[in-house]
Amino acid sequence: MSYELYYWDGLQGRGEFVRLALEEARAEYIEVARGDEGEGLGTAKMLEVMSSKREAHPPFAPPFLKDGNLLISQTANILFYLGPKLGLAPADEGLRYVANGLQLTVADVVTEVHDTHHPLASGLYYEDQKDAAKTRADDFIDNRIPKFMHYFERVILQNTQSDAHLVGNRLTYVDLSMFQLIDGLHYAFPRAMKRFGVHYPLLAGLHDAVAARPNIAAYLASERRLAYNKSGIFRHYPELDKAAR
Repeated sequence: MSYELYYWDGLQGRGEFVRLALEEARAEYIEVARGDEGEGLGTAKMLEVMSSKREAHPPFAPPFLKDGNLLISQTANILFYLGPKLGLAPADEGLRYVANGLQLTVADVVTEVHDTHHPLASGLYYEDQKDAAKTRADDFIDNRIPKFMHYFERVILQNTQSDAHLVGNRLTYVDLSMFQLIDGLHYAFPRAMKRFGVHYPLLAGLHDAVAARPNIAAYLASERRLAYNKSGIFRHYPELDKAAR
């Protein structure tokens, strides 16, 4: 039986962190919002699940994953569930909680990325809050990117089992998520990220190693990998980008 992944059509967004794990493992999955409305799929199906009066615990928002009768919401929670099933979690059970903690920290960064272009309200257009966005983006580039990336670089450095992974001695879903985070930052803030590899060589190496993995490389080159755009989380507005200090 295929997994069913629910996320907004046309967007990488938070759903991309789940897609990367499914693609690396070559798991069978259906992108429900990209399906045929006549077959009961598509965005209407996703909204139906979210507003269902029959679900005991309906999800608040996508992404969410359906595995048989089990419905799981929140990116980190989905990956915590999928990791062992897909061979993308540490073998040591204790380290699985470490991986989950790192994934939650990635989620914190993703929220801050979103807030660079929507600092006042998600319901307002970017054009309605450009001045505040510039202030927020400047602080994000000057302070928040270095704070988070120094931390993640140190996590790899202090991993006693490997200098190529965040947790343990083999690839986990957190490595895939770190690839996506770094990749998105390169798209959104190319000037700020220009010397990323100089400042964070271990993270840069992780990013490049993930991109070169056969299943990931095939996915990135396929039509299934949606392009970054100005409706997603990682958006490139030249006026918000600048060289890092």
